[in-house]
Amino acid sequence: MTGKTVLIVDDEASIREMIAVALEMADYDYLEAADAKEAHSLIVDKHPDLVLLDWMLPGTSGVELARRLKKEEATAEIPIIMLTAKVEEDNKIQGLEVGADDYITKPFSPRELVARLKAVLRRATPPGVESPVEVEGLTLDPVGHRVTTESGALNIGPTEYRLLQFFMTHQERVYTRSQLLDQVWGGNVYVEERTVDVHIRRLRKALGAQYDHLIQTVRGTGYRFSTRAA
Repeated sequence: MTGKTVLIVDDEASIREMIAVALEMADYDYLEAADAKEAHSLIVDKHPDLVLLDWMLPGTSGVELARRLKKEEATAEIPIIMLTAKVEEDNKIQGLEVGADDYITKPFSPRELVARLKAVLRRATPPGVESPVEVEGLTLDPVGHRVTTESGALNIGPTEYRLLQFFMTHQERVYTRSQLLDQVWGGNVYVEERTVDVHIRRLRKALGAQYDHLIQTVRGTGYRFSTRAA
């Protein structure tokens, strides 16, 4: 498997099934939603790597959902490909203006869909998701799921690993505890904000004296990952 998950949002079950088969053949995981409300819940809870979003949905339209996703910080970076039977130029422009990354007009071939999807994912994949990221000799390898230093591998728990991966790919920016909960634990996981403090302490302990200074406490706000002095 590619390790990537795609959310298919379309109210027609036959189209969802056709796309699901194409994704399976290309080794992608997938989720399905028939309307915008169900789609939004899955996006917040499961954090798919890409959303295939039909323009015409019952209730809230695909364009409105795309606009909402791009406005919310926790979902703004998720790439969106709009699926539509509309061929008018102004509708294509509208879809791209609300933040869609690409646009495919029905009917489309499964091969075209997968090719366009791969291209969008390549553009959207930040460092540290597939390629290693290194800071001052501290290296996080997402493929091998290892964190190493010049002295060897670090013993680091799964939650601390996800925290470190997020920090190392989002350096020099302050995040509140609630933002870290959304990004690392997921928006629908109900844990107290003090849980973040516990895992920050564990992460610093795992990093040891050489690297624990990289995780900085910003009093009254939250935490940041920085190579600069606090």
